[in-house]
Amino acid sequence: MKVEIWSDYVCPFCYIGKRRFENALSGFEGREQVEVVYKSFELDPSFQKTDKDIHAVLAQKYGTSYEQGKSMNDQMTERAKDVGLAYDFDRAIPANTFDAHRVSHFAKQNGLLKEVTERILKGYFTEGLDLNDHATLAKLAGEAGLDEQATLAVLKEGKFAEDVRADEEEGSRLGITGVPFFVFNQKYGVSGAQPEDVFTEVLEKVKKEEQEESPIQLLNQTENQKNKENDCSDGSCNI
Repeated sequence: MKVEIWSDYVCPFCYIGKRRFENALSGFEGREQVEVVYKSFELDPSFQKTDKDIHAVLAQKYGTSYEQGKSMNDQMTERAKDVGLAYDFDRAIPANTFDAHRVSHFAKQNGLLKEVTERILKGYFTEGLDLNDHATLAKLAGEAGLDEQATLAVLKEGKFAEDVRADEEEGSRLGITGVPFFVFNQKYGVSGAQPEDVFTEVLEKVKKEEQEESPIQLLNQTENQKNKENDCSDGSCNI
């Protein structure tokens, strides 16, 4: 089974949804056969670094007061606690996430996508680290197992930009307009940071379908023996 997750590094629901999905997956009997891939999605591709704090940025986005923006972030902090995440929006630095997504594709190439994704999310939401800064991104990647200097080179040279755009274009074709968005076996979509039981239900449904719709149906022993001359077990058949 393959689960593709479109998300952004500054999306608070994405980190919560990630953890809820992981909790559901940890109790899923077929978890060893589930491949999880994180896909790039930018909530605001045009965002530019600003001196405003995250409360002010949120207030401006929704056309409300600074106090209301802070209140919304405080409510999100409480939601995060339910899944063991410690958000600290007072320290959060508004960021453009394009470079962070480029790092994630470098991590994918090196088999460390899961580790790097988690480290960047924690760095942003819990530790107040600046994802606009290349040195910070490289340090986070290094702590997750990637080569820090190689990551810096990737960022400096602009690598993996096309990979980020390809993910975003694929998401657009699928009609994804908000994240997190989970796609199971390119067949079922789950939008938002749903409760764990929703993810469990979909995992079980897809697992059942995979078992019932296997493209290879084993013949019974008699039929198998009768047709042995038609298989490729001895390498003599022509394709």
